[in-house]
Amino acid sequence: MDFNAVDFGLPDMADIKALPGRAFLERMMAGEFPSPPICQTMNFMLTSVGDGEARFEGVPEFRHYNPLGTVHGGWTGTILDSSLGCAVHTTLAPGEGYTTVEFKVNIVRPVFETSGRLVCDGRVVHRGKRIATSEATLKDGEGRLLAHGTETCMIFSASG
Repeated sequence: MDFNAVDFGLPDMADIKALPGRAFLERMMAGEFPSPPICQTMNFMLTSVGDGEARFEGVPEFRHYNPLGTVHGGWTGTILDSSLGCAVHTTLAPGEGYTTVEFKVNIVRPVFETSGRLVCDGRVVHRGKRIATSEATLKDGEGRLLAHGTETCMIFSASG
């Protein structure tokens, strides 16, 4: 992916707390806030958000390989976790935060650097006052399912 125009870093926590979750992520995608450094390391980016939805796109590279000659499952887990968590993030009100308390990944096909651009779509399944759950799929350019996952997040007050 071309990251030449992307600023990586950490936004000011006050900015995160002051905005609804979806608005913060939209402004991050627009370049008003930096993208997290993990995106540069893993070669993926948040490309769209909706209410309870988040899409990441990424291109795995040789540097992401494991000793067996495929992309490490950690890459797959990280893009899934990012999509799963950001889907929940879109539901946050100003002053709310969240953290992942559990996630599960099912890798159903191997990923290679030749797999090309992959798309990871996450969506919220349930959003309660304290707990949110989400699910996501990782697919290749031909729509083949490579992996899927679920996540549980705890919602909390971030005003302190």
